[in-house]
Amino acid sequence: MTAARLPRARVIVDNDFAGDPDDLFQLAHHLLSPSVEIPFVISSRLPANPPEAQIGSIERGASVVAALLEQMGLEVPVLRGSERDRIGDAPVRSEASDAIVAEALRDDTDLPLYLVLGGGLTELANAYLTEPAISRRLTAIWIGGAGYAEIQPAEPGVFGAEYNMDIDVPSAQIVYASSIPLWQVPEDAQRRCLVSWSELRERVGGLGGFGAHLMAALDEFADLVGVHGGLNLGETYALGDSPLVLLTALQSAFDPDPASSESQIVPRPSITDSGWYGAAQPDRPPVRVFTRLDTRLMFEDMYAKFAAHARSSTTSSTSKEAE
Repeated sequence: MTAARLPRARVIVDNDFAGDPDDLFQLAHHLLSPSVEIPFVISSRLPANPPEAQIGSIERGASVVAALLEQMGLEVPVLRGSERDRIGDAPVRSEASDAIVAEALRDDTDLPLYLVLGGGLTELANAYLTEPAISRRLTAIWIGGAGYAEIQPAEPGVFGAEYNMDIDVPSAQIVYASSIPLWQVPEDAQRRCLVSWSELRERVGGLGGFGAHLMAALDEFADLVGVHGGLNLGETYALGDSPLVLLTALQSAFDPDPASSESQIVPRPSITDSGWYGAAQPDRPPVRVFTRLDTRLMFEDMYAKFAAHARSSTTSSTSKEAE
């Protein structure tokens, strides 16, 4: 008999689920990973670019997560972040930021806590401003920020320095000025997490209702950016939020660590008002920056877990019909 895989860590998942559907693949993968315990999921906001994109994005994201959970037959609390901008250093508290504080301060578990963020840093900043002691109780893992070899251009791009950074630059400034342990997957690393549409249709699309649900989200997004944005996505797609699973659920067996991916320790920079890196902050802990990710482990594990879940769902449905 195979020993049960018990959780080795707690993971709070925070993402802008109303946007790019790579976060659905990440969330489904995380939910199917027995080595992590997910106390709740946070729906956070989109960038206000275009201005109307941010309006209602929290509720739209929560609905997207609820639909996925229903499709998977799972129940996990889905909490809402804040759509309001913060003025100065006063937190804009939400049910999500309050829950982060409560989870970080728990004294009834020894499981390490990761807060993984595939969007902006709004809720982490608000939680920290509410209770700075959380900096000693969790590790934040963020998909965001420009690559460290990049230089600020004379003219900013559509999304400033980087899409997730542009969601909430003031919150990034708060987090980078704090002592919160921070692991970062910058843009130049996450954009290498490419899969082809052919492999997605072959290995996910054929997994019954579960696979069809994920592929429908991708197809809808591709149609949206094609029709309204005039973008041809070509034959590949970046599942850029999937490193959040790799760096937490798929750590090494002995001395747990994301040992199969390459990283470097860099001095913690300040963040400028335009979202680029400013002067180093030697009085703050450095940042662990992941430069190359083990995409083989990450995607093969995802495909295997998705297939196993689809088989289990089919078996369960068949048993219920027989009754």
